[in-house]
Amino acid sequence: MPVIEIKTEVQLAGVSGKTIADFLLHCTDRDYQNWWPGTHLAWHTKRQSPGDTGNVVFFDEYVGKKRLKFEAVVVRYTPGKEIVWQMKKFVRLPVWLVIRFEDRGEGTVLTHVLKAGFPGVGRLLDRLLSLFFTPQFEKDMDEHARTEFKKLAAILG
Repeated sequence: MPVIEIKTEVQLAGVSGKTIADFLLHCTDRDYQNWWPGTHLAWHTKRQSPGDTGNVVFFDEYVGKKRLKFEAVVVRYTPGKEIVWQMKKFVRLPVWLVIRFEDRGEGTVLTHVLKAGFPGVGRLLDRLLSLFFTPQFEKDMDEHARTEFKKLAAILG
């Protein structure tokens, strides 16, 4: 069980989970930059896999004052329902981004979850994660997720 979990739920009008998922799985740098100019710097697929599980993307963005620059691997994909990426810097890190979609009426409830924690004996290293996942970062990530997905719904809706 991950030691850190930052969860944000956002109600989005006029857009389906499938539309958002398709955008995220096929995003280009230009699309990403248009989504949130100056904050979203790059997002593109480096390796495409059949069915999208196994895709490798590169992303570069600001969350608050921190710049996040990683590769991420799609480790689970349920069309229109969920995408799970595992962060990678040379090796896969014990950090996952989970985005879930629940279509309701005229829109979607999007749940954005950032999870981090080492498995097994590696849990002894979990305290190191707190150096990055500070209370300020948690606050910034929540605000970032709320803002970015409302902006995306406006673009896609």
